[in-house]
Amino acid sequence: MTKATTALPRGWKTPSVSPLVGLVLGLIILLISLVYSVTLGAADIPLEKILASFVSFDGSYEHLVIQTVRLPRSLIAILVGSALAVSGALMQGLTRNPLADPGILGIQSGAAVAVVVATFVFGSASLNVYTIVAFLGAGVTAILVYFLGSLGRGGATPLNLTVAGAALTALISSVTTAILIVSQRTLEEIRFWLAGSLAGRDINMFFQALPFVVIGLVVAFALGRQITTMSLGEDVAKGLGQQTAWVKIITAISVVILAGTSVAIAGPIGFIGLVVPHVVRFFIKADYRWILPYSALLGAILLLVADIAARVLLKPQELPVGVMTALVGAPFFVYLAKSKVKK
Repeated sequence: MTKATTALPRGWKTPSVSPLVGLVLGLIILLISLVYSVTLGAADIPLEKILASFVSFDGSYEHLVIQTVRLPRSLIAILVGSALAVSGALMQGLTRNPLADPGILGIQSGAAVAVVVATFVFGSASLNVYTIVAFLGAGVTAILVYFLGSLGRGGATPLNLTVAGAALTALISSVTTAILIVSQRTLEEIRFWLAGSLAGRDINMFFQALPFVVIGLVVAFALGRQITTMSLGEDVAKGLGQQTAWVKIITAISVVILAGTSVAIAGPIGFIGLVVPHVVRFFIKADYRWILPYSALLGAILLLVADIAARVLLKPQELPVGVMTALVGAPFFVYLAKSKVKK
């Protein structure tokens, strides 16, 4: 047993099978999903031409479709799925709230309304501008949710935070709807984006978002041991000498970066951050040094598969991927609300 394992709280054990085995298996599944995603589309392109577009790109229609439409969309699905799943795992571990999720606690709605307001005021802008605006909206909303949740009986309990997030989400959604009613131009520009969509994303958007997501993930993975301790309770963490205030601040920064970037590039896609950490904890239990990378991997797979389903179900038409994640996440949310949330 390694030193990292022996440093865990008493009674917590690592899985009998090395977690690395699961990560390798997950990477294989992700690669298979990626290949299948690239082969799907309105145009039927033979597999040999798909492979040739990577080996000997010749600028033909088929090669352009693969390199400029299908591959960027699939890579962005992986990026956004990882970011949302890890941000949800961080929030659940830090707050000990089984319903914590960037969508349910209003962080995605805050980022989305900030982008809508920016579009309404300034018109279309670059992804970098939208990302910064989304960061601000997500950060302000996170602070408001925590403040409002702390006002209830018992302080910032899981139930209080969930109710505060739901109330703030309803308010923000009303503001967003009002702006879209007033401005037809804004509605035309972002209506598909508001449902959570990966359509029309190009490789430049992927590379613009990549540094933000990488920074957010690196910070998150570095917090694995601290989040494991915080999940035991703040008093326990303080008793073990942890600087809980700094852990909260750095975790909040990571969540805002990950959720804000995801909203800026793909719109408010819900339930990935809720479902994935619970599935991962079924196998990994309580060690966030493994929960976080597993969440990143499973989140990427889940969103990629959801996007595949969104393209296949009504082919040649397609659904926003946010609709597909809601079909899975909404029943799961109801189950958690009934079984795990306590005052």
